[in-house]
Amino acid sequence: MSNDTFLYQDLIALFDDCFASSFNTRLVKGSDEPVYLPASGSRDYHAIYFAHGYYSSALHEISHWLIAGEERRKLEDFGYWYVPDGRTAEQQTLFEQVEIKPQAIEWILSTAAGYRFYISADNLNGEATDASDFKQAVYQQVIEYSQKGLPERAEQLRKAISHFYKTPDFINVNLFDLSLI
Repeated sequence: MSNDTFLYQDLIALFDDCFASSFNTRLVKGSDEPVYLPASGSRDYHAIYFAHGYYSSALHEISHWLIAGEERRKLEDFGYWYVPDGRTAEQQTLFEQVEIKPQAIEWILSTAAGYRFYISADNLNGEATDASDFKQAVYQQVIEYSQKGLPERAEQLRKAISHFYKTPDFINVNLFDLSLI
């Protein structure tokens, strides 16, 4: 199936079905920069904004939310440290360390949808680095999740996505090819 056939509106509907009422959280099409904003005086729900209606951006931002604990979900962007594109090699290493679990979950959700996953180093204008260790770490995290299970909310959404796209309802490690990401 071509990635062009995937609609962000479907992800919004699936996310809302799973979490809008129980966690008062909505997935929202944003513009340039994705961001998570807890409920405030101007908005009575928590919002996960993803970039430009991109399906992959929605999956990525959802993945961060799926692993954020209750206290982190009270903080803008979950309280994560973030240096934008243009990072040094040292900053990139720190960035990659916090991205392993979210990108592993994103890869699992992408596979559940039948959608092509690409790893994101998110540093096009920064110091050149070798992403092979990062890719391997994300792959190893996928293997660990397949053996030990996903966090509860991630598993709930993975099942909903699998059901919607009529894909197998389990994490098939044979579908995860490190050379393709």
